[in-house]
Amino acid sequence: MAESSDQELLQDKSYEPRSLTDEEKLKLNENTRISDFQKENLEKNAKKNWDLFYKRNEDRFFKDRHWITREFSDLKDALSKISSQEGQMKVLEVGCGVGNLIFPLLEEEKGLFVYACDFSPVAIDLVKKNASYDVNRCLAFVADLTQGDLTSHVPPESIDIVTLVFVLSAIHPDKMVAAIRNIKQVLKPSGCVWLRDYGLYDHAMLRFQPSHKIDENFYFRQDGTRAYYFSLDTMRQMMADGGMTAEELCYVHRRTENKKEQLSVPRVFIQGKFIATAQS
Repeated sequence: MAESSDQELLQDKSYEPRSLTDEEKLKLNENTRISDFQKENLEKNAKKNWDLFYKRNEDRFFKDRHWITREFSDLKDALSKISSQEGQMKVLEVGCGVGNLIFPLLEEEKGLFVYACDFSPVAIDLVKKNASYDVNRCLAFVADLTQGDLTSHVPPESIDIVTLVFVLSAIHPDKMVAAIRNIKQVLKPSGCVWLRDYGLYDHAMLRFQPSHKIDENFYFRQDGTRAYYFSLDTMRQMMADGGMTAEELCYVHRRTENKKEQLSVPRVFIQGKFIATAQS
């Protein structure tokens, strides 16, 4: 859950993770893990925990992601280019939540049709109730990327651009590759995936107590939702195993400032652009 009312200022992009203090290294080196029973319960209740999250917060937790075309520097150009060449461009927003990305995108780019899916039926219901939801330009549906088949809602090889923003981190690492392969089925051979997610040694990762550690770089929050923190190598290899090649991949280093509480903390995200790996 990377967004809040705090002010986030862009620092820089790099290929190196954040340096840790000795105290932070000691905390991360603790070998405490939750029990297998707890792990199984978190996996079994994953959908329920996200449903409860959206029932509690509705559309009030995340801010609209108007930053998407600014932070992904050539995404806006790609959107405009494809729209002008091919007419209505098709975008798939995976893990759409309550529509904080799709509605700003539809407002900015008039030549889009957006498919939007989420694990949570409650989130999809909120998307469809939004006054900006237009069935002529958007189709929202419930999907479990790790089990279902996206082609039951989206034609194979029909999507120009997939946006994958803070999604893979919520999935169990053992199931991430299956999710990527599912996405690849609906991506055009010329299409691409734009990704942002949590990066290794993000401040949120270091705040977790050892009792909330599921596995290496994988934690659960108080409400039962989970978060994985990626290194560049882990993300690159996982996407490759799913049939995707990294064209761009880096860490995004930010500082989140809360002036009221006089806090300034380091945030680390991972950002990339991926294309389907050419078949040999």
